[in-house]
Amino acid sequence: MTRPNVYSGAGLDRADHLRGDEGAMGRILRDPATRFVAVWRSQNLVAASSAEGPTVSWLSGENALAMAQRASEQVFLGLEAAQSAATAYVALDFSEHEMPLEALALDGLSEFRDLREVGALLPQRDGSILAYARGLMHWHRHHRFCGRCGAPTESRKGGHLRVCTRPSCGHQHFPRTDPAVIMLVHDGEACVLGRRPGWPPGLHSTLAGFVEPGESLEEAVAREVLEEAGLQVPLAGIRYNSSQPWPFPASLMLGFHARAERAPLTVYDEELESANWYSRDTLLNLGEDDELRLPRGDSIARRLIEDWLAEG
Repeated sequence: MTRPNVYSGAGLDRADHLRGDEGAMGRILRDPATRFVAVWRSQNLVAASSAEGPTVSWLSGENALAMAQRASEQVFLGLEAAQSAATAYVALDFSEHEMPLEALALDGLSEFRDLREVGALLPQRDGSILAYARGLMHWHRHHRFCGRCGAPTESRKGGHLRVCTRPSCGHQHFPRTDPAVIMLVHDGEACVLGRRPGWPPGLHSTLAGFVEPGESLEEAVAREVLEEAGLQVPLAGIRYNSSQPWPFPASLMLGFHARAERAPLTVYDEELESANWYSRDTLLNLGEDDELRLPRGDSIARRLIEDWLAEG
């Protein structure tokens, strides 16, 4: 892996040793230098659109400390080392506010946007921090009650643990990430791309699916390709490429190249409406108006395709 994928590479020290220190967490929340990352219903706070493109709206200073008190969740993300001191990053969830911009008394120069719309346009580090915050807040909103006994849970360890409040249970819940394999199947000169119902016109992408209990990543790759396209992929032909956190809502995408003999494809999966072989020359010479369109630039699917094209 020669470069990090979009939504990775934040470079923060996650400082696990501080998460359980209530005194340290209190000092971080009160420190005017702390940078707060605002999240509202899975959207992130960015500067309003401009000719220069989107930028993150970090909250800091005395006003930010007051805003933090209005958040339903406060999650410590980590530390970024600077020349003189380490800057702390904390995510704040304002999802309980119907009008978050008014509740935060912002100046109108910021807006909440879906990260998938702006992530690829942000600096690598910034997009990764927003994805980190988005993923943790999604987990908190969906784990307010204990999955074992149904009692309410409460946040602990700087927002990286939820504990059941029923004394007879006390079960601990940690943030969950669902592993998923995503693979570009190819025979050296052509690759397999598929299309799902409801996608924008012309969009095609690599095959993908979640890892099931009791199988290795390579076995998951082979199974998903067989289920979605009816193609046999030998385990020996599967090669790891890279991974990508994908908090939409809570996945880790594990990317592979899988070499297989070219054969007719049969679509079995009801979620996949078509799959076809596409030559390297076809993909290298795509025009903007072509009916065939590749995945967005922020996706590991695009990375898998581009890396394979570059190998030719």
